[in-house]
Formats: sequence, C-alpha cells, structure tokens
Amino acid sequence: METLSFNTIVFDLGGVIINLNVPRCVANFKRLMPEEHIRNVLGIDDEGEGVVAVSAATKQLMHDYEYGNISTEEFLTTLQEYCYPGTTIDQIREAWLSMLDTLPQERLDYIASLRRKGYRTVLLSNSNELHWDPIWEQYRLGEYFDAVFASHHLHMAKPNREIFDHVVREAQVDSAHTIYVDDLEKNRKAGEQYAGWKTVASIEDLRFNI
Repeated sequence: METLSFNTIVFDLGGVIINLNVPRCVANFKRLMPEEHIRNVLGIDDEGEGVVAVSAATKQLMHDYEYGNISTEEFLTTLQEYCYPGTTIDQIREAWLSMLDTLPQERLDYIASLRRKGYRTVLLSNSNELHWDPIWEQYRLGEYFDAVFASHHLHMAKPNREIFDHVVREAQVDSAHTIYVDDLEKNRKAGEQYAGWKTVASIEDLRFNI
C-alpha cells in the first residue's frame, strides 16, 4: 500500500455528515415560546445562525446540555418554563429534533471507502443526547469510525483545547498526518492551533485534499 500523506481523518457530525435545518427548528419553536426566548435561551435566530452568549440562560442551559451535565429531562423541563402555557414536553422534544435533517448515504459510503483504503476515521462532535441517540441508532455510525468522541459523553466541547488534547491522546492521532473536517471556522482554527491538524470545511473539500 502506498504511503498516505494523511492517515487519519477527523469528522465533525452536524453540518458535515448530517445536514441540519436550524430555520425549521426556529419556526417550530416560534409556535411554542416567544421569539426572544428562542434567541436568549436556545441561542438561535431566524437566519439559523447561532447566537453566542446572548444571555446567562443560553450560556448555562446549552453549555450544560452539550457538556452532558444535565439530563434530557432536565433540559426539556427547563425549556418548558419559557414556553407558552399548555406546551407539552413532547412538543418541545419534537421541535428540538426538527433541527436534524437528511444524512445522505453517499457520505457514509465515502467514509467507508476511506477506511477500506487504509485511513483511520474519527468522529468528533459537539452534540447532545436528544440529537445524538437517534442518529447513532438509525445510521449505525459506530460501523464507520475507528474512534468516536461526543461532547456530552466527555463533558468537554469544541473549540476548547481540552477536547482536542483528549482526542490526540486517546485516539493516538499523529497530528502531522491528520486532516479535520468541520463546518465551523472557530472549530477549524482550534484544530489547527491546538492539535496541529490541517482543516477543511466539508466532505466535498476533503475530496480535493487526500
């Protein structure tokens, strides 16, 4: 087998492997709570863009859930406090899940083909239990990756240095021969700075670099 310039590929999940539909999620939450709470508690806006640290509620609730510091039940019941009277937990759950969109099988097939060619594949995701579990089960993601790292399992998240250090150490990543795929610029910059990885923004970009 020929020597590969890259031998490890680290993939983000949301926005890279599975498509996200944040505007749809926002529209669904507009039926459940005042618009200011969508920005200030969920930290998302009409254009589907994340709103960084717009309120103490956003920083605390979303941080705690993404880091796995609170349960899904605690997350949903806290959101219910900001909803219109009569809003049910099931309605909130469905609105949150509506952020998840399609996952083209072609992307998984491509990852599988990379493994057959000798690349190690690693999944590194900022996620939460409510989003993670159905994706993991429906698409059997464990079959496509040599190592998997999810923020809510690790109690750490991108773009903080500790999670990149953890991945390099636990997956025994050779940083000089690793390429990292993430749609968010802040995460790519962190991967470059903290782990020394080459980075690209999409699987389409990846095809031109390996």
